[in-house]
Amino acid sequence: MQRGNTPGSNAVAAAAAPLRLPHDREGSVPRARLGAALMVAAAVMSGCSGDGKGAPAWTAGSGPSGNATAEGTPSSAPAATPGATATGTATSATATESASAGATASAWKVFSDSAKNVSFELPQDWIAQSVTPDQGTLAGALKVEVKDAKGNYLATLQTGLQSPSAAACAEAARKAYTVVSSIPVDLPHREGEGLITPHVVFRVIHGYRFFGSYGITNVVGGGDGKACALQNVVRGPEGKGDVSFGDLTALKAFATDEKVAPAKAFDTLDQAAKYVNEGSEFANVQRMLMSLKIKS
Repeated sequence: MQRGNTPGSNAVAAAAAPLRLPHDREGSVPRARLGAALMVAAAVMSGCSGDGKGAPAWTAGSGPSGNATAEGTPSSAPAATPGATATGTATSATATESASAGATASAWKVFSDSAKNVSFELPQDWIAQSVTPDQGTLAGALKVEVKDAKGNYLATLQTGLQSPSAAACAEAARKAYTVVSSIPVDLPHREGEGLITPHVVFRVIHGYRFFGSYGITNVVGGGDGKACALQNVVRGPEGKGDVSFGDLTALKAFATDEKVAPAKAFDTLDQAAKYVNEGSEFANVQRMLMSLKIKS
């Protein structure tokens, strides 16, 4: 898997009319990032393939030269995090010695559950801690919270989730949304109506501000580029339960009196694009989500 970062794109100008992508765009914009060229193309909605299949690639940022950075050779063995088992060695990036804007961390470790059924990579100084799964999850379910070195919440991995019934969504409540980043990822999943191949996504739903969230999904957002909520969930194979890995299990347009965190809030789509394309936080989160492995 490619561990380098591809060049950042130009920032998007804030649009008077929100950019709307058709309902299946989570699976149709691999490697693409929201940039000026995408805003121009939005008027005709062309250049998008149907199934979104392709080789995974990092969409956040780039190395100092603007080219993808190569993965380094194994370094020192990682220290185990709470609830984690070290199953590999830390890796070091050859092009950069430390994280910078748009670059991933220089050293990584591996979290694995005790049964070795689930694993993912995370930066060496991040914390992965197993906590009690939510009530109603399937037997053997896992819940892992991920925080950065300062203890700030970043994401939660949950397995064995029950598939919820489709929630009612009134036409007046549907909001336009934008897919800023969408990268295919290989995970066990269910197929069927309203489902696509799994992707790591960053999406923004349009409300009184632009609310953003990252996660994994194979659930179609909504018809005509509008939705009441965007699910950060992969529907698992029958009997296996669903999987969520992201900052939220579902993103909605928040009311002015509702707490937004851990979702992101932006004043413009330009700010959302810069968070994805230039910031090291998303670069690290995206690599972490892409590294998720689940035994089927």
